[in-house]
Amino acid sequence: MRIVIFVPQDVHSLELAGLMDVFAEANARAETSVYDVAVVAEDDQTVRCASGLRVLPDFAFETCPAGPDTLLVAGSVGVPRSPGIKVIDWLTRMAPQTRRYGSVCTGAFLLGEAGLLKGRSVTTHWQFASLLTERFPEARVEGDRVFVRDGSMITAAGSSAAIDLGLSLVEEDLGREVALYVARRLVVFLKRPGDQSQFSVHLAAQAVDRSRLYNVQQYVLNHPAEDLSVTTLAKIAAMSARNFTRVFSQEVGISPSDYVDLTRIDVARFLLEGSRLSIASIAEKSGFGSERAMRRAFLSHVGVTPSDYRDRFRTSGDGARLSLSDNDRGLS
Repeated sequence: MRIVIFVPQDVHSLELAGLMDVFAEANARAETSVYDVAVVAEDDQTVRCASGLRVLPDFAFETCPAGPDTLLVAGSVGVPRSPGIKVIDWLTRMAPQTRRYGSVCTGAFLLGEAGLLKGRSVTTHWQFASLLTERFPEARVEGDRVFVRDGSMITAAGSSAAIDLGLSLVEEDLGREVALYVARRLVVFLKRPGDQSQFSVHLAAQAVDRSRLYNVQQYVLNHPAEDLSVTTLAKIAAMSARNFTRVFSQEVGISPSDYVDLTRIDVARFLLEGSRLSIASIAEKSGFGSERAMRRAFLSHVGVTPSDYRDRFRTSGDGARLSLSDNDRGLS
């Protein structure tokens, strides 16, 4: 089946290479050319990736054979400049001819220009989700998702999410066994849930300086099973509870209680991935107190149960000891 990947100037090389490697490994496992991947650009001249890597496209869009099975649009650094009305018209015409189409990262903006996002659920890199919503208000932008499938359209977030997208297509076409083989060959997880958040709460919190709030964040991370009420955290920050809640929400972007919940989920995910602890023990050590409470939190924020998460992301079968910091916090 023909896979067409349209690449704009300044394309992220990881997006293009990730997709191509997934399909190449699937072909190797199937021992036949199931996928015929073609790189298409505005013209037939060399495309310079944002990393400096240079790629020679297989076709200019005007000479690309019609009727591919799958059409994917890669993203560029920042919002891709419009490739011109002819390319946009080509995307508009080509997408309905395919079994499925989609984008990676900011490639979603080109789908939007082609009128392909109307009434559709879509994701993009979290940094540009608000802008995508502003430019294409008719789309339902889910900016914190790794990838989103809406009928025949599938969109993925930042660069590495291209691999998630590719694996999902391989699993759809060739089955889980082949997709698992490809994932193992590339040393990646077979599947992150499509509604998994693009970034950890701790990554989002790194913008906070080493201040009283930083100390609070570190306390939460290192003591997830202790009393983490607003009153307790406000004392650590040496603030009144009211002022602490206001300042924390402004600087971190979420309320203290939400931060505690997301931190506990992160701790639980860490233990689910790398330890042999029981679900009940993980629920206790991560601060949820019960399996039921942890299950409810996972379904709300991660989209899968803790058991399903462990099945998908288990990275250690030997019970290797893990810790959340340089010191053993008793969480492994």
